[in-house]
Amino acid sequence: MSEESKVKSIELRIKSMTCGPVGTNCYFVIAPESREAILIDCEGEAERFRSFLTEEGLTLRAILLTHGHFDHIGAVTEMKKLYPDVPVYISAIDQPMLGNPLLNGARLFGLGEITASADHTVTDGDKLSFLGAEITCIFTPGHTAGGMCFYFENEGICFVGDTLFYFGIGRADLPTGDEGTLLSSIRERLFTLPADTKVFPGHGPVTSIGKEKSGNPYF
Repeated sequence: MSEESKVKSIELRIKSMTCGPVGTNCYFVIAPESREAILIDCEGEAERFRSFLTEEGLTLRAILLTHGHFDHIGAVTEMKKLYPDVPVYISAIDQPMLGNPLLNGARLFGLGEITASADHTVTDGDKLSFLGAEITCIFTPGHTAGGMCFYFENEGICFVGDTLFYFGIGRADLPTGDEGTLLSSIRERLFTLPADTKVFPGHGPVTSIGKEKSGNPYF
């Protein structure tokens, strides 16, 4: 299953792909003019990603991981084999999860030894520059201790991983999770964004900050 969305900026396009056993949303953010893309979250379908990039004639510039759970990192190792020069980013706090199947949940869900590695770590407030856009890293712990959202302020879009869902929130009962911290992260970090900010979650449909502030039953 996949869907395409246009965002506020006419220079960017988003291609979503729902991947893997738990329906993880992985997102290509694309600059049509330069034919460049970044991938946000990377579940285990590397050949599907490669086929899309090849068919569209796109150059992959980076992989950004919102957190370290198995269903968001499962294709990283294969993607690095296919694209060894493409850097992988994750929060400094969640980096240890990548190499530990106990922490990243792979063993818990009976999926064996899923591991990955990152080239760079980010912390709250860091700015990344890809596709001609500025991306702000927003630290949102709670689902994991090092959850990170990627906010394109000029385009009015935010990729939130498993922090916030359409009328829901991420689970907090896995290693390093904490529900009180998660709720605080959403209130204090995400709900301060403009109401019309489009929210692209790690599972389920796209939503907006305004819609979640007014209707999410957890708040």
